Amino acid sequence: MSDEGRRHQVSAPFVVPTQRDMEVSGNGEFHMTVIDDLAEQDEDIIKGVVGDRPDEISTAAVIGRWFKRVLLAIVAVFVIAMLVTQPKAQKTAIVALASIGLSLAVWIGANLVFNQARSRWMRFRALVFGIVGFAFGAVVSGNRLLDGAGSGFFSWVWFPLVTAAIAAAVGAALATTDEPTTRLALGIGGVGAIGLLTGVLLDESARPEFEVVPLIIATVVTAGIGAAVSTLRRLPVLHGALWGAAAGWGIGAFAFPDLGDGPAGWAIIAATVPMAIVGLRLGLATNPDAPGRARIDTRSRSFIFLAPALLFIGGTLVAPALRTLYLSFYGDDSVERVWFGNYVDIWQDPNSRDFDDWTNMFTSVPFIIGVVLLVVFAVVGTQMKKTTGRVVELGSPSFGPLVAGLLFLAFGVFTALRGTIINNLWWVVVVTLFSTALGLAVAVLAQDAPFERLAKSIIFLPMAISLVGASVIWRFMYVARDSSKEQTGVLNALWVGLGRLSTGQGIASVVLVFATMLIGASYVLRSLKARKWLYAIVALILTPLAMFLVMIVWNSLGGNVMKAVVGIPLTLIFVALVAYGGQQLTRRAYGSAAIPAVAALGLGWFLVRYWGIIGGGVGGQRRNDAGVLLADPINFVQEQPYNNVFLMVVLIWIQTGFAMVILSAAIQAVPDEIIEAARVDGATQSQIFWRVTLPQIGPTIGVVVTTIIVLVMKVYDIVKVMANDKFETSVLANDMYNQAFQFGNTGRGAALAMLIFVSVMPIMITNIRRMQREN
Repeated sequence: MSDEGRRHQVSAPFVVPTQRDMEVSGNGEFHMTVIDDLAEQDEDIIKGVVGDRPDEISTAAVIGRWFKRVLLAIVAVFVIAMLVTQPKAQKTAIVALASIGLSLAVWIGANLVFNQARSRWMRFRALVFGIVGFAFGAVVSGNRLLDGAGSGFFSWVWFPLVTAAIAAAVGAALATTDEPTTRLALGIGGVGAIGLLTGVLLDESARPEFEVVPLIIATVVTAGIGAAVSTLRRLPVLHGALWGAAAGWGIGAFAFPDLGDGPAGWAIIAATVPMAIVGLRLGLATNPDAPGRARIDTRSRSFIFLAPALLFIGGTLVAPALRTLYLSFYGDDSVERVWFGNYVDIWQDPNSRDFDDWTNMFTSVPFIIGVVLLVVFAVVGTQMKKTTGRVVELGSPSFGPLVAGLLFLAFGVFTALRGTIINNLWWVVVVTLFSTALGLAVAVLAQDAPFERLAKSIIFLPMAISLVGASVIWRFMYVARDSSKEQTGVLNALWVGLGRLSTGQGIASVVLVFATMLIGASYVLRSLKARKWLYAIVALILTPLAMFLVMIVWNSLGGNVMKAVVGIPLTLIFVALVAYGGQQLTRRAYGSAAIPAVAALGLGWFLVRYWGIIGGGVGGQRRNDAGVLLADPINFVQEQPYNNVFLMVVLIWIQTGFAMVILSAAIQAVPDEIIEAARVDGATQSQIFWRVTLPQIGPTIGVVVTTIIVLVMKVYDIVKVMANDKFETSVLANDMYNQAFQFGNTGRGAALAMLIFVSVMPIMITNIRRMQREN
């Protein structure tokens, strides 16, 4: 084949030229004769896709474009109709547009201001000082701290404008000189003048009394904090101490004393001194050189982008927290200062903590079970010490009795000690432990299973339900009706049915009648299939009669036969479990003996109650004085103290899905190489989980635990909806709401809110530090 033929025998859009396709010229340039052929092929391909004309578009693209236009038109018409017909929609749109416009203006303005830092330093300082001065004046005037403030628009804005002008002049003057004496005079005089003006114009209701002790303490403490922060940041200690002293003076002069009864002279001094200290700090600083101004310009961009978030956090978290802390030092009228009296009252209130019956914990059933389990742990741990050198480790036979024993001991303590604080601790322990453990168990057991997606979807589904909605659902689950009525609550219906089964009544007769009906129906079908029409008719007539006779015979026997039919197989299963567990113990296979041992304990309790060795049945039934058998439902919400546990089940039901999703992702992220290496070393699946997988996902477990603890500390909805704070189920959040909004005790409610906040903060700090270490 010739070179020309080879070049044109191409079916692909791209052709790799051969050496023959290249001719080397004398100056070293390559002339690729195939380029023209490639261009022709590309043109043919384009025509095949979009048509013969370059502007021709496929039908699918045209339909898609018109569909988008129609959809946008429908949305636009809907929005316009809502804005025209709905006043609330109009207000919402106006507020949204105003917020967006204001945010955009602030962002653009901030960038324009910091653009001046490099080349126009004096203008930059004047603008920054002016903005800060205006903000200070707006806060003072907006809170009506000035005499005559709020009587008109001009009374609102004149003071911020004056403070902005003075501050801008101070900033511009400081930017023009580096002479220390001049800077100190400008700083102290200019900024102090703003404080002097504020003190002179201060309204009588805002004038503080003179109290020297809180003033000195606040100033010294905050100055020390400022100095410590400067030391940690490797900045001049004096600068940080001055910032702290100014803040401390303001707190000691205005926050602690009573307002409204102070003399005018002291009000002027109290307002002038902190501003003069701020001026001293500004006077001690020097103007930066060109590289320093460039750094200010560069670093400011990150703060500009973070400013909206910081302002939002400051306005919604920091400011309310400080306000709540301030109110917690006042009484129920928010006028009389009681300092830490609210916190003392909370600690001494029996509703917060009640230790009167603390000795009952030693005789409670959970405490006794916990002690027994700890004894088992000690025995098993001693044997492990001899063989492995360790008393306990993850996944070891001694690990289960230790955890279970401590949990039962905690239950014994919480059932004896009562109060909102104890209830909160109980919620933290139970919900956190069970939610995390169940989520981890589902994540491990469902991994790579055929039904993994379905199972995880069902378990995660409660996360989509609000706490109020979940409480309503479980309230229906827990409903307990009078013993003379049928139980509509799911759990009580099962409980009462189980009691009837253990006494040979109720569901047992239903089972026999249903079995008779199935036998008769099967005979009818077989007769019809064999075309024995007469037999089919006879069986169809006799089946209802047989069902009626079974009911009569059953009632005459009293149900003892059915009780034996159910009880004997269960007893044999119990014996088999005990035998298998004992066999594993003789082989020292403690892990294999754990599951049958737990199953045998549960089944043994059931059989003891079932055969009437202890009590009159499994449950759900009781006999009155006349010996008549009656339903005995459980009032899950009212029976103390375990009603708290039944309320916790609601949150466990919700949070198990959250823990499962997070931990499942963490398990799947464990490197396969580590798992394979463990298998090569001969590790079993259980050992791989406890020794390899669990340590690898330890940080993720920590995140899940801290997140659930934070949620549990704020729980309110479940207790309010299901028990209405009654039957000793109240927690800190419910007590806070009741004190602040129902009883009108604002100081007590604020103190409870601060307790919740302080209890959550260490957990949040731990979580943040962990994430910082990982990054």
